[in-house]
Amino acid sequence: MKRSILLLWSLMLFLTTTAQVTVEQWNRYEFASKVQVKGNPFDLSFSATFTHADTTMTVSGFYVGNDTFKVRFMPMKTGEWTFVTHSSVRNLDGLKGRFECIEASGCNHGPVQVADKVHFKYADGTRYYPIGTTSYDWAHIEADNPEQTIRSLQESGFNKMRMLLLVQNFDKNYPEPLYFPFEIKKLTTDENGKKVYEWDYTRFNPAFFDLVEKRIDALMGIGVEADLILFHPYDEDRWGFDRMPLEVCLRYLEYVTARLSSFRNVWWSLANEFNFLKEHSLAHWEAFTQKVVETDPYRHLCSIHGGTATYYDYWKPEFTHCSIQDQAPVEDHGRAGTVRNIYQKPVIFDEVCYEGNMGSRWGNLSGEEMLYRMWQGVIAGTYVSHSECFMDAPNDFTHNFLARGGKFQGESWKRIRFMRDILEAMPNPLQLSDSSWDPYVSIAGENYLMIYLGKKIQREWVFNLPSRNHSYPRLKEGTRLKVEIIDTWNMTVTEYPVVFELAAPGRYRVCDKENRSVILPEKPYLLLRITESSSR
Repeated sequence: MKRSILLLWSLMLFLTTTAQVTVEQWNRYEFASKVQVKGNPFDLSFSATFTHADTTMTVSGFYVGNDTFKVRFMPMKTGEWTFVTHSSVRNLDGLKGRFECIEASGCNHGPVQVADKVHFKYADGTRYYPIGTTSYDWAHIEADNPEQTIRSLQESGFNKMRMLLLVQNFDKNYPEPLYFPFEIKKLTTDENGKKVYEWDYTRFNPAFFDLVEKRIDALMGIGVEADLILFHPYDEDRWGFDRMPLEVCLRYLEYVTARLSSFRNVWWSLANEFNFLKEHSLAHWEAFTQKVVETDPYRHLCSIHGGTATYYDYWKPEFTHCSIQDQAPVEDHGRAGTVRNIYQKPVIFDEVCYEGNMGSRWGNLSGEEMLYRMWQGVIAGTYVSHSECFMDAPNDFTHNFLARGGKFQGESWKRIRFMRDILEAMPNPLQLSDSSWDPYVSIAGENYLMIYLGKKIQREWVFNLPSRNHSYPRLKEGTRLKVEIIDTWNMTVTEYPVVFELAAPGRYRVCDKENRSVILPEKPYLLLRITESSSR
């Protein structure tokens, strides 16, 4: 009889526990077990230790509703992995399994990491140039708007999406989201007809996180990084998620990292405009940052974002890069490089105002100005995020991409794939050749230079370059170089029909030996690409 009960229990455990057999490197392995427990299942401890031939990692599990607990793992090495679970619940403790991690394929390059101190690569070594956009609430929108957002991203060529994890309130008439992150304890209406929510902060709403995960996976499927903004001030006293107590915030971060750390395309942005969240002190932000870093076993990219020209202590080791809101560094030549020189980390100007027709000063750039600011960042060795905010009418956010995603309506987005093609053709990322003395010329490799003329309209460019080339060898006498004129707005590339030959370099500059010039089309937004010529 006792043996029969044990066999029955083993069969039940087998039927209620699911796991995959193989998984690609950097994809998700998921183990689920269905167990009924007493009390609040979100309070229970559940984790698993994964072991490879020379690696051991312990990751946190989480409750997903319907009596089901899950643990997810992103294997970073191929070969056999085994695991064992740990829990305060007997029926979740000591469960074992194995899976085979196989080589990555297709567009799976692994998570993005910092490379060369101030740039990025995927885990497999492929260069990554973050040319991103922003749509705060697209993940929480009804109907087919999210699917349209994905189509828009595919068409445009953006490879990063800044997005809010918690829902936002753009306006008093802004629609309610599909789901909320917590269970509703009580819902009433005040004397003005406004809904008043009382949340059970001890219980998460799995449907909310299921939807977010679906959106992140959709981005992964088209090669787009999900830059998740974990806190924001855009609640406007509607739901109170901007005023959650410290202990609630820390619990929320633990649940978020347990569920989402295994997604290879996730980045952490601790907050958007953190300084506007008046309930939280700098000590709170330090605690939140530490919580994310400690509970993410894969150490995804992590930063924090302030209001205009509000800079954080990005030197701290917890931050992998700088996420900055400040348009001044990209309004003229060379300024962005100064910011990078200060922090000595990758710099992304994630908000430099947006293309649009809003009355607000931050939402009315022309498409030309939006693209100009993006190129000013790139040429200085930094990166700039895009978005657009066109309004159909005052307070009508229906087709506002910044708010809700959907279709792009502006002009700059049409030039993004062309921009990425230029960057991805380079041998290395750009650096200003002689940053304090020449804000126009950048170098991406030996004898591979770029000059961005921006808004300047001129008839010719005299062939004259810095002899200093950042960390690359100095230009040498006799080197033969060709020039391509790239119109970044009209998306054309024209090779100039002259091969230039360098004279003996001076102390600081080097010219063509015949002092020749490049005759230019008298247009703005030109980029000159100068590379070694193979013709004689």
